[in-house]
Amino acid sequence: MAPPVLSLALPSETGRVLSIQSHTVQGYVGNKSAVFPLQLLGYDVDPINSVQFSNHTGYPSFKGQVLNGQQLWELIEGLEANDLLYYTHLLTGYIGSVSFLNTVLEVVNKLRSINPKLIYVCDPVMGDEGKLYVPQELVSVYRERVVPVASMLTPNQFEAEQLTGFRICSEGDGREACNILHAAGPSKVVITSIVIEGSLLLIGSHQKKRDQSPEQFKIIIPKIPAYFTGTGDLMTSLLLGWSNKYPDNLGKAAELAVSSLQALLQRTVNDYRSAGYDPQSSSLEIRLIQSQDDIRNPQVKFKAEKYN
Repeated sequence: MAPPVLSLALPSETGRVLSIQSHTVQGYVGNKSAVFPLQLLGYDVDPINSVQFSNHTGYPSFKGQVLNGQQLWELIEGLEANDLLYYTHLLTGYIGSVSFLNTVLEVVNKLRSINPKLIYVCDPVMGDEGKLYVPQELVSVYRERVVPVASMLTPNQFEAEQLTGFRICSEGDGREACNILHAAGPSKVVITSIVIEGSLLLIGSHQKKRDQSPEQFKIIIPKIPAYFTGTGDLMTSLLLGWSNKYPDNLGKAAELAVSSLQALLQRTVNDYRSAGYDPQSSSLEIRLIQSQDDIRNPQVKFKAEKYN
């Protein structure tokens, strides 16, 4: 008789996450940025690497392989054949093609046929600061097919605008964008970065029951004068990790996630300066391993302010 799979027979109290994201050999983006923090927070995480690149694409060059939808489905079939497809959470980040995204939707259906309570946390990575970096046709697939099946969405300002067709120029617009997204599907929405009149903030929204107004809040975030890679992937994994520990308090989960991330970013900038490098001269690789205490036990320095 085969031994039991302990992550199924004796599951961690927190959960079992299937994370479909990119992978780099060197540096921290995609799964490299998301898996370790979730493990630190007590989750069993099974990564599927949608790409395997030598390094992230911001370097002068990169090499590697891209997984296609058929290859993704083969991995799912392999897991299913051995009764290994029970997950509490699905996490997805950057997806580069419509065919792969369509297969991810099949994965959602398959996982929910095994665990109807599956929580799908989706970071709809499409672009930033007014620019798309995925094919235009992906936007409509996200809007029409992905948003309705997601449990939690973590877009940035530009992505929230793409998904809602609604310009966000004020805090009220940000809250309204959350309402539009709730109406389309997810009960939890966190717009992870919004710039309003020069200030950077996060707006979160949790609609606990379909017929209720959502509970909404903001967190004001200090701007760090540097550009980092992998922060969106890290932020979404932290939001998954903490919101599952505090399922009825998205504000507290966001406080913990933001506080971890800001401590890590400050350490990253300080370490580059210590090495004699100007942090403003190019994009920075985050100091993930060196910040594990800030991930496991963040000091909450950024508070959620509730909207009425």
